[in-house]
Parts: sequence; C-alpha cells; structure tokens
Amino acid sequence: MNPLRMDAPGTLRPRLREARAADIDTMVDLLAELFALEAEFAPDPAVQRRALVALLGAPQIGTLFVAEVAGATVGMVSLLYTLSTALGGRVAWLEDMVVARPARARGVGDALIAHAVACAQRHGCARVSLLTDADNVNAQRFYGRAGFTRSPMVLMRRFFEDA
Repeated sequence: MNPLRMDAPGTLRPRLREARAADIDTMVDLLAELFALEAEFAPDPAVQRRALVALLGAPQIGTLFVAEVAGATVGMVSLLYTLSTALGGRVAWLEDMVVARPARARGVGDALIAHAVACAQRHGCARVSLLTDADNVNAQRFYGRAGFTRSPMVLMRRFFEDA
C-alpha cells in the first residue's frame, strides 16, 4: 500500500533528519503549499530557494528538518536562532512548518514539531516562538496540542522595498 494515499488511514512513522542541498527542490514545493494557505505570503520559488540555500550554509542561524516516509519527503520545519535579553539567552523561532497534503493528520506534523522543539532544547534555547495566520484556527489548535500558548505580544514589522 502506498503510505501517502489520501484514503490510506493510519499514522505514518516519518524518518526525521536535517535537510541537505538535495532537498531544496522538494522544500521549495512544500513552501509553495504552505504559502498558498497563508494570506500574507505568495510562493516565489527563486526567493524561497535563495533563503533555503542561505540557511543550509549557516547552521549558526538555524536548522532545517525534513520528514521522509517511504523515501519521499513529506514535510519540513525550520528553526531560526536569536538571543533574548528578557530571557538572557538563546531562543528559537519555528517557521515553515508544512506537511504535504496526503500526509496531513497522520502524525507527521506532530513528529516534526516534537523533533524541532527537542532540537531547540538541546541547543540551549529558553523558548520557541512561532506565528500563525490570525484566522488559522486549525494551526493554532495543532500548536496548542504541542504545548504552545498564545502570547500577549503583538507582532509589528517594517518592510524594506530594496531588500
């Protein structure tokens, strides 16, 4: 039985590992799936490829993980590291959490989140933060089940046109 068929019930047992250069094309495709769901982002393969290449070459900035089932990459997540003066040390931002549609709701996302959180703890992070679309209730429930709670902080930002 093909473990990625939509009608195949049951939990998948993904193999989790750090991403490598050979994974970039698949990660670009996964990010296109993710950004199609997010109101604020639009897929741009060249932009996503550039960022993935940069991140793979800079482990001090972050780590990319992929989930594989039956040799196929079915999900990814990234951890980006920074420092918090409030906590006096390293913290992480969890980004780019996406599971390919046929593998959703089958344990892959749970495995990726647990793996990323454990990695952040091993790297001495005092906190892992993430963002979801304000109206993405399913994602908020998913992260809540993984132990994440809402913050009273409000995200603000400023874009630069020439960046």
